[in-house]
Amino acid sequence: MGSNLGSAGLMLVNSLASVYLFILMLRFLLQFSQADYYNPMSQGVVKATQPIVAPLQKILRPIGRIDIATLFAGFLLKAIVILAIFQFAGFGMAPLQGVLLAAIAGVLNAILKIYFFALIIMIILSWVAPQASHPGALLVMQIVEPIMSPVRRVIPPLGMIDLSPIVVFIAINLLDSLVVGSLARAAGLPGALVGF
Repeated sequence: MGSNLGSAGLMLVNSLASVYLFILMLRFLLQFSQADYYNPMSQGVVKATQPIVAPLQKILRPIGRIDIATLFAGFLLKAIVILAIFQFAGFGMAPLQGVLLAAIAGVLNAILKIYFFALIIMIILSWVAPQASHPGALLVMQIVEPIMSPVRRVIPPLGMIDLSPIVVFIAINLLDSLVVGSLARAAGLPGALVGF
């Protein structure tokens, strides 16, 4: 009974860390896509992540639109959680190389998941509320635009049909299986720790 409670507690900690990593990577993508900073949802994300990101921003400056401090915060969070889970589960010290690879895979996985869900929301909104002005809808459109516009230049819409989301979905799935999957396998740690 005690070991089951311990396992459930570790899974809860891992799940909460994954949610916070998701929010951190959302902040990263908001800055990368140059989304509206004054959007109430953007402000909520910034406030939720500021305690961890602000100290790192004093050391790690952004490179163009890439917020290195937020990326590093996500990487650090994932690595610390993996190490802590290994310790509390009684497995001892996790292999450092595996932890580093798993943390990179976890960060990339979170970014790809955000794009995946944002694309689904964008597609649904284009059907039911194409002119939506809700702050959340505007934010979703701003997040996906940097990855959609290059694809739209190559594959323009065919009348009312826009095939670019299909191409982007395929690219996300390829990146997830090839890059993230390879990193996760190389890490040699359970997939649940990485974020699958």
